[in-house]
Amino acid sequence: MESAAVGEQNSTILLSTAYLPPVAYFAAVAHSQSAAVEACETFQKQSYRNRCNIYSPDGAQQLLVPVLHAGSRFIRDIRIDYSKNWQHHHRRAIATAYGPTPFFKYYWDDIDAILGRKYEFLFDMNMELTEKLLQLLEIRTPIVITAEYESAPTGLCDLRSAIHPKREWPDWKPKEYYQSFCDRHGWLPNLSVIDLLFSEGPEAANYL
Repeated sequence: MESAAVGEQNSTILLSTAYLPPVAYFAAVAHSQSAAVEACETFQKQSYRNRCNIYSPDGAQQLLVPVLHAGSRFIRDIRIDYSKNWQHHHRRAIATAYGPTPFFKYYWDDIDAILGRKYEFLFDMNMELTEKLLQLLEIRTPIVITAEYESAPTGLCDLRSAIHPKREWPDWKPKEYYQSFCDRHGWLPNLSVIDLLFSEGPEAANYL
């Protein structure tokens, strides 16, 4: 099923799992009656499944969760690689980027608590972060996890490939909001939703 434009009330959308997902991801959820997260696909590199983009003092910065490549490529089986201290790097990068923002202190502890845990599986960590961000954004759209894989699902809006770091999603028109370093690097669309949350706080949902 082709994706409908955000702003129309879709019945159900299908999304990939994502690490600190981008604004478009939550815009899609906010404008849907329900959402499903794909749990039965194979892992795809260079996607939001294990990376996000934030706004650092030097511009856009990618944060990558390293994963182990041995064994099953089933998304639920993908294990996080802790051989390097990526957690410390990510938490420090986020605090440096967003510490000065108006609402950082109100939301960071909840997010940091999840980032500080050692999850074995990428999917589990992503879901914890996504559910917490939905709560902080006050988005009440029901979320379920798929039980089987369908390459061409019917009866829902398939966005698994539409929201991707290497391509624009033409059905989503981002709204500008204040970003801390926009005077240096301009406005950057579709960063991790934490960029919007830390900047706009309770008003964040109005930008979705």
